[in-house]
Amino acid sequence: MRKGQNPVKQLSNVAKPERITATVLNHIPFLHGFYSEMDKVLELSLRSLRESAGLPFDLLVFDNGSCAEIREFLVNELESGRIQYLLFSDKNLGKGGAWNIMLQAAPGEIIAYADNDVLYSPGWLSESVKVLQAYPRLGMVTSRPFHTLPGLYGSVVSWAGKTRGARLERGQFVNADWNKEFLLSIGRTDEEILQDLKQMDVRVTYHGVTAYAGASHWQFLGWKKTLQEFLPLDLSKPLGQVLKLDQEMDKKGYLRLMTARPYTMNLSNTLDLPGENTSQDTQKIILNKGKSFFNIPIIRKVLMKLYNEIFRIYYK
Repeated sequence: MRKGQNPVKQLSNVAKPERITATVLNHIPFLHGFYSEMDKVLELSLRSLRESAGLPFDLLVFDNGSCAEIREFLVNELESGRIQYLLFSDKNLGKGGAWNIMLQAAPGEIIAYADNDVLYSPGWLSESVKVLQAYPRLGMVTSRPFHTLPGLYGSVVSWAGKTRGARLERGQFVNADWNKEFLLSIGRTDEEILQDLKQMDVRVTYHGVTAYAGASHWQFLGWKKTLQEFLPLDLSKPLGQVLKLDQEMDKKGYLRLMTARPYTMNLSNTLDLPGENTSQDTQKIILNKGKSFFNIPIIRKVLMKLYNEIFRIYYK
């Protein structure tokens, strides 16, 4: 038998979620080897996200089967009020499986998604929302320009060609240092960087807002109602199939765009990366690492294959 009345019934109002929900997908299964610095990367990523947004938002973190130390850190962030929504999975569901939960659970009208290794610059959210609101039928906005597959932004080219007031330009507009910085962060070789720098940019302007054609699933903003059109995602593998979201959006005629300047950066698994705020001496040290014996392409390929096989045996 109930004893007394539930005090919640006396409440005259409840908290309402912010219009924007920033969501972060986290997976750190242990803190050694490849993941040895990931606790620091995650902490910096979340801190820069909060401090650099320029707009109010709620933060939702989905933890995809991380180790006890990381789960404890996230709980502390929640209890300190730095995370508003925290979801745990006891196993790794893969990015697609996590998207199916977190993109549905996020209460905001606008969802800003990111992996757990993104570094944010001032204005990343406010500037991205400007693009999101300026363009019609916009599927996703990534908060930095870089070269993406032309086959994934055909809808942008088609739309700009038949829309009054839209201007489309082709040329090398993006600062070469921005491209190089990003490519270094994801482990591209000097040869790959040189080839990338030769590519043309596709720039669009509409209602006074300039953006670049393309976007990426590692970090993006979108309207929740639009993202829900693609849920649930059928992604059976943890990696390798996430391009399906990009492909399906373009196929259905949704625009996929990037901001006119970089507001996000891929940290990968280390804080030791070249960047706009990194000293020239540190940048030289990092660039020299790429010339070491272990970064010779054939040596690197063999060692990475061995590493992946060990990971598969122990953590599949």
